[in-house]
Amino acid sequence: MTRLNTRASAVSIALLVALILVSLLSLRTGIAESTYEIVMNIRAPRLAMAITVGAGLAVAGSVMQGLFQNPLADPAIIGVSPAAAVGAVVAAAFGAAFNLPIAAIVAIVVASVGIVIVVSVARQDGRTQTVTLLLAGVAVASFAGALLAVLVSVNAQAGLRPLSFWLGGSFALSTWSGVITTVPFVLVGVVLAVLLSRSLDLFSLGERNAESMGVNVDRTRLLGMGATVLLVAAGVAVAGVIAFVGLVIPHAVRAVIGPAHRGLIVASALAGALLLVVADLLARTLASPVEIPVGAITALVGAPIFFVLLRRTRADQGGWG
Repeated sequence: MTRLNTRASAVSIALLVALILVSLLSLRTGIAESTYEIVMNIRAPRLAMAITVGAGLAVAGSVMQGLFQNPLADPAIIGVSPAAAVGAVVAAAFGAAFNLPIAAIVAIVVASVGIVIVVSVARQDGRTQTVTLLLAGVAVASFAGALLAVLVSVNAQAGLRPLSFWLGGSFALSTWSGVITTVPFVLVGVVLAVLLSRSLDLFSLGERNAESMGVNVDRTRLLGMGATVLLVAAGVAVAGVIAFVGLVIPHAVRAVIGPAHRGLIVASALAGALLLVVADLLARTLASPVEIPVGAITALVGAPIFFVLLRRTRADQGGWG
């Protein structure tokens, strides 16, 4: 085992221990008394959903950053998460409950359309351009947000959840049925991401070099986009849009264990889960009995880091005109 593999394993174990400890604290902390019914029927599904969504978003970010060789890739920033939210509301408009598989499936379909549009616009001469990717993502996210507002406003079923829920993210309405719906999609996405890890490592050499070393670039890109959608969309259908997790976590983990994607994906999943468990704990206790959107907590951390990464990326590429 190499030194980097040893470090990745050690970091993953440390993250797992921290996740277990924080999870136990989360189950015991709240404004209400910690009875069996409250812990098992309210806090436990909320905790399970935070772990699932956090892991999915973080792994999706690591896949996207490797796939597009773009340090600014994040499911919410480039429009995948808002598009998934639109899909969930469309399903609700036809009477599907948010915690049922049909809502997750529609969210996946609409999120797939969103990511295809963004990537198609951003690619030129076989490369994905950073500025165009961000601008296309902003356009898709803005359009999805506007469409979301309209759908929530005019539809009684979708209107059961306020727009602030979708745009800020929350685990307040998590149920065991929602967890059961979301977990399989995220697990498939994580497995697919791990299987693509060697190809993603070779992508760092450039797509042409990766292809010369036996990587099927088009298939890898398609499977990577598919994994991203699976990792993000089902969670968004239940918890709304939570930004910056997929941006911040892979960078933080990569700085500690290195760029090899197999270790990065595992450690990112644990770190993303840990971040959202902590964020959810803060969201429901800082201003109790008022609950702060989880997305607001992650944005307070992620937005400053995004600005730093934006400046660094622009400097590395010699400016953007």
